[in-house]
Amino acid sequence: MKYGIYYAYWEKEWTGDYFKYIDKVKELGFDILEISCGAFKKDYTTDEQLLRIGEYAKEKGIILTAGYGPQKDENLASPDEAVQKNAIEFFKETLRKLHLMNIHILGGGLYSYWPVDFNSDINKERDFETSVKNMRLIAKYAEEYDITLGMEVLNRFEGYLINTCDECLRYIDAVGNNRVGVMLDTFHMNIEEDNIGDAIRKAGDKLVHFHMGERNRKVPGKGTMPWAEIGQALRDIHYQHAAVMEPFVLQGGEVGQDIKIWRNLLPDTSEAKLDTDAKHSCEFVRHVFEL
Repeated sequence: MKYGIYYAYWEKEWTGDYFKYIDKVKELGFDILEISCGAFKKDYTTDEQLLRIGEYAKEKGIILTAGYGPQKDENLASPDEAVQKNAIEFFKETLRKLHLMNIHILGGGLYSYWPVDFNSDINKERDFETSVKNMRLIAKYAEEYDITLGMEVLNRFEGYLINTCDECLRYIDAVGNNRVGVMLDTFHMNIEEDNIGDAIRKAGDKLVHFHMGERNRKVPGKGTMPWAEIGQALRDIHYQHAAVMEPFVLQGGEVGQDIKIWRNLLPDTSEAKLDTDAKHSCEFVRHVFEL
């Protein structure tokens, strides 16, 4: 396994200096920096910039992975054909940009949108079928760019289409392309799964990306998540892909609003403290997962 962390742990807005975070995660002992595709709309809008990020990460020995929660007008499951068309074009362009950065995994609630408006027109079976139809097309573009798509299983408060590992397996089986796999996240599994270890084993070789976080979204090792059991389950399925922390501890800004962080989760939220916690957490999961 390779171990990583999501850049937004340090940020209050969905933006950031990826060059800075490549250096930071290298110093803290990680193998991977996970970025957000949202930056393509704000900070990194040219092919030249994306190529430079990819080259810099390679120079520093850091692997880049990507995550994204599509916006409402990027929803592959929308009953509105115009929205579907826009979503397909969005993903085509996004995959092209990820290829420029030498990124080979994109994870998130890619099959729908995030955060979901639960007052909107929700029809789970209809939206499931629409999403599968469109994901089959996106998977062909993913093949072209050598990118795997991780369908993140989200809890019921953030999504409705895929809430459990079983539902995710049904989805990827319906898509029928090995470029589309299961993505599990301990935070969401803690809410939805009867047994986290069993869910990981059920995903088996279909598990293509893995997110880690405590029940309250702190870094692993700062709460009561059963990390030894999780590590054993990952060993049981011979998981060899990325294990990426996705902690959120800072109140405020776009990140705090979207993730629903209404208070700072640490008494000391200085960058130095966040760095120390991330470093120790990386050491912790390496030890627990590789027993």
